[in-house]
Amino acid sequence: MPTGLVALLDDISVIARAAAASLDDVGAAAAKAGSKAAGVVVDDAAVTPTYVTHFTPDRELPIIWKIAKGSLKNKLLYLLPAALALSALLPVAIPVLLVLGGTYLCFEGAEKVLEKLGGAKHGETLDDPISDMAEFERERVSGAVRTDFILSAEIMAIALAEVADTPLLERGVVLAVVGIAITVLVYGAVALIVKMDDAGLHLAGKPSASVRALGRGMVAAMPLLLSAIATIGTAAMLWVGGSIILHQLAQLGLAGPEHLLEAAHHAVSDATGALGGVLGWLTGALLSGLFGLGLGGVVALALHQVQALRGKAAH
Repeated sequence: MPTGLVALLDDISVIARAAAASLDDVGAAAAKAGSKAAGVVVDDAAVTPTYVTHFTPDRELPIIWKIAKGSLKNKLLYLLPAALALSALLPVAIPVLLVLGGTYLCFEGAEKVLEKLGGAKHGETLDDPISDMAEFERERVSGAVRTDFILSAEIMAIALAEVADTPLLERGVVLAVVGIAITVLVYGAVALIVKMDDAGLHLAGKPSASVRALGRGMVAAMPLLLSAIATIGTAAMLWVGGSIILHQLAQLGLAGPEHLLEAAHHAVSDATGALGGVLGWLTGALLSGLFGLGLGGVVALALHQVQALRGKAAH
């Protein structure tokens, strides 16, 4: 009897060690996959605040919460099952879908640039009179969730590439961990950014002169910060969209454009010494953004032309 009990305990110990090792593997894989997607995470955090600027303070956090819930739904209910299914059944479809998603991001970014240059506005904006604020809020949240879907798809695709050789169950757990962690990180940061002015007003009422000065500085800096974030968000759409397309075209056999970008990256990096890493990366990001702007501009102008023709036909 003791022998049987000892054998059972040994079996349990082996199973426990195997489970612990498996959890360690999942954690390590999730950390690696998440770090690979860090660039897209920054873009996501830069894009989202543009959807909540100029709303009343009491609506800012509820809007962010709605977008965050939409982001989790994107990642866990739609993208996670789709990524697992495609990786198992039709892996060749993933690059094609990413090209379509990158094109959408380029289009959105180019539309914003065209608006700044005096072109027709892309839908209702905060400069327009708003007759139904609740409906306008729903449209803003919907637009943010649509944009998040593309960025989340890229995040999940990058994470999937890092764990493509792992068993299906472990792959799914890693993607879920990455999706949840990145959503909490992005929308936690966004909440802090958009509430900075409220925190500044609170500090401006404190007895300490230095604290009041800090609070006033935070309030004064908020419009500049939001303007900078809006610019970064537009640039991020173009950069990420362009880089997605270039990389996926290379995966599909058209590697020339990406090779030219990499050559420029290495040329700048090699020629600039200690700053080579930073300047080389900036060169690659700039060229990807310009490619995204060109492609997105063509798509936007084509769609505008189609809309104009439809308008003439209707009249």
